[in-house]
Parts: sequence; structure tokens; C-alpha cells
Amino acid sequence: MTPLVLQNTLSRQKEEFMPADGKVVRLYCCGPTVYNYAHIGNLRTYIFEDLLHRTLTLHGWGVDHVMNITDVGHMTSDSDSGEDKMQKAAQREQKSPWELARFYEDAFFVDCARLNIIKPNVAPRATEHVAGMIALIQRLEAEGYTYETDEGIYFDTARNTDYGKLAGLNLAAQMAGAREDVNIDVGKKHPADFILWFTNKPTHIMKWPSPWGEGYPGWHIECSAMAMEYLGETLDIHCGGIDHIPVHNTNEIAQSECATGHPFARFWVHGAFLNVVSPHAEASGGKMSKSGENFLTVQRLIDRGYDPLAYRYLCLTAHYRSELAFNVETWESLNAATKALGKIYELKSRIGENDDLSEEEYARARQTVFDAISDDLNLPRAVAALHEAKSYRLWREFDSVLGLDIESRSRAAVATPADADDLPAEIVTLKQQRDDARKSKDFPRSDALRAEIEAFGYTVGDSPTGTVVKKNLL
Repeated sequence: MTPLVLQNTLSRQKEEFMPADGKVVRLYCCGPTVYNYAHIGNLRTYIFEDLLHRTLTLHGWGVDHVMNITDVGHMTSDSDSGEDKMQKAAQREQKSPWELARFYEDAFFVDCARLNIIKPNVAPRATEHVAGMIALIQRLEAEGYTYETDEGIYFDTARNTDYGKLAGLNLAAQMAGAREDVNIDVGKKHPADFILWFTNKPTHIMKWPSPWGEGYPGWHIECSAMAMEYLGETLDIHCGGIDHIPVHNTNEIAQSECATGHPFARFWVHGAFLNVVSPHAEASGGKMSKSGENFLTVQRLIDRGYDPLAYRYLCLTAHYRSELAFNVETWESLNAATKALGKIYELKSRIGENDDLSEEEYARARQTVFDAISDDLNLPRAVAALHEAKSYRLWREFDSVLGLDIESRSRAAVATPADADDLPAEIVTLKQQRDDARKSKDFPRSDALRAEIEAFGYTVGDSPTGTVVKKNLL
């Protein structure tokens, strides 16, 4: 069998992967901070991690998959400054942080289900594991890796001789480049030192007693404590987005390895951003974010008539370590993905269960797809090989990794869009007006026309050729 090879961020090269015990992969993924809906940029990371999970299963291993839920302690800056994201959002929405967290946690898993993302075995909440975080900080304190300031308990990065190895950071250069007053406000010894426990936040709603006073944990300590509680002191694989490498994942490694004396994770695997392309907007050229105009959710895709699995398919067309562009004005990439996905679902009706491939040809095509997936999750190459083979049974076999619901979607009766001749003249006119609005990028007008058509009892969708109108079946 072709071995699975993964790009290990820690070694900066591809390495053959095998779980430490040869049987079950201990997989940890940084989960969502549940203060808002996940946008499709966030969800690209979870799709990549789902593809990894499915690939590990394809290779015959069990997967013990843990993903945390951050519901306290994640500041608006990853370097511990600013406000707690949960508390800030709770004030914005006039809810308690706990109510807010449960609402957006549920919404996150609804979106994951829409995208066929396998739910992790365990999704521990930070607020329910504070005792373990305190115990881990005490281990670090006993080993001399902490110090106390007016702000709280900090990790002393100078005591960690290989701090920054994941990102290739240079502590001396950081100190030399820092302003003279960088540490005055909170008493930090070094710009890279990070908070383990906040004590000087009297107005913070979510607080717990601790040996250092009432307070709450920092973001970084949460992942270490929960990962090790469920998976042991050394993980097989730790995943996340590339934005976590220089701060969050770096700090996880430092505190975990200084506490245990063991490597925290054997493999570190990171996914790239979904980048917004918007030639006429200020948001152009950056990653999707919750604070920008480019904030798109799965529900927004559905509202515009797209199948969420078309977005999943789009993610398969770019390697997980490559940036994926999304034009928020034309939506051309999602239109192309919708068209390609439709052809896959129609394949069975065109060629039937069987195909023209001999068993030898089928085995060769199958090996090509398997090899591509095993080569650091090269799904673009695997999908290209599947299209070239034109084999429904091959698509169906590898759907265990692709997650496109190929068998059920191919089997399902698909409603035929109403022909223009079958539509009332008024609906035909509204349909044309909506197409014109979309071409001119007048999306408020387009949305208003959608609502008007729907009021007549029709379902409105989008396709690469324009508005699709179907009569609702009562």
C-alpha cells in the first residue's frame, strides 16, 4: 500500500506518517471561538481537517479526533491584548457569555453537517476544563517557567531554549526590535511571554478561583490542557490554520513540552487561507474575516441558491496548503464548482453503475487516485484523475474521502427546472430582471427580485447560466 505522506510544519518537509501505536491516530484540531458564526474561510480549515480524518481512515487506522470549543479567554489580539472575544460579543448581543457560546457552538456544528464534516469524537469546552488548565499551570510553576505580574501569571519564554521552533522565531531579535516601553504596562519580561491566567480583570463576567486569585485562563493554555487530557502528552497530529503557527501553536508547544518533558505533537499540519478577490472593494486581497465586508457564511451561500457541498467541492480543487481565491463580486469559482458537481451527480444517469473500464484499467485509475490522496492530501490531482476516468463507481468508492454524498445525490430524483415557456409571463420578466441585476452586480436588487419571485410560490436558485426558477411542489 502507498504510504501516507504529510507536510510536517515542524520539520518543514514531507514525512511518511504512521500513528505511534500503529493503530489509532491521536488527532487534535484547534476549534472555533464561539462568539459569532463561522465564515467560509474558517470552514475551509475544518474541511481540510475532515479530509485528513477521512484519509487516515482510508489507510485503515482508527482516529481519535479531539477539537476544542473556545468559550472563554481568546482575546481580540492573539498576543493576549484587547478584550475577551466572548465577553465583547456577549455585550454586543445582550446575552450572557454562556448563552452566546451555546448558540454559536450549535450553529457551527449545523454548518459542519451541511458541509459533511465528520464531528470529532470529543469537542471539549474550555469553560468545563478550567481545573485541568490550573493543574497544568501549577506544573509549569513548579518547574520555574512562570512569573507573576499585575496582569496575571505569565510563561517565561527565556527559560524555554527552543521556543519558537515551529515558526522559526528568534527571541533575541524580537527583544532587540521591541520598543523600550513594550513591557511596562503589564510587567512582561519579554515581548513573546504570554499569559497563562488572568487575575486583573475585575469586570470580566466569567471567572474562577485559582491559587493566584480569581480570574480566567489564557487562550493558549486551553488547547494544551484539553489535548493532553483526552489524547495523552504526545499527539500524533496537531492541525490548524497557518495563522496559528507563530503565536498560538508556538505557545502550545512551549508550555506543553516544558510541563511534560515530551514532544507535544509528532506532526503539525496547517491549512492556508481562503482569500477574498474583490476588485472594486476595500476588502480585496485579504483573508476572509468576521470584521470585514467579506464575511460569508454557509447560510449566505444557501440564501443565494448554492448547495453547501459545491463549496466543499471548490475546496477540493485547491491543495490545502495553497491559498484559495474567492471573488465576492462574481462568485465565478463557486459557479464553476456547482456546474462540475452537477456533472458528477449526473454521471450515473449518463453511464449507469458500470463503465467502459476493464478491471485492469479500473485498478490503475484507482491507484492513481489513492496515490494522489496519500501524497499530502493532493485532492486536486485526485479529483482530476476521477474526472478523467469517467467512472461513477470510482467516484462512489472515493466519496468516503471526498464527502460529496455522491451515491445518495446520484440516486435522488432531481426536479427539472421549469422551462421559460412553462413560466407565467410575469415570472419570466422578473427572472430576466434578476439576471440583469446580477450582471450589473446590483445584489440588493437581485435579492429583492428573488423575494418577489418566491412570493409567487417558486424556488429561486443561481447557476452559471443565470437564475433558475422551480415551481414549489405542494
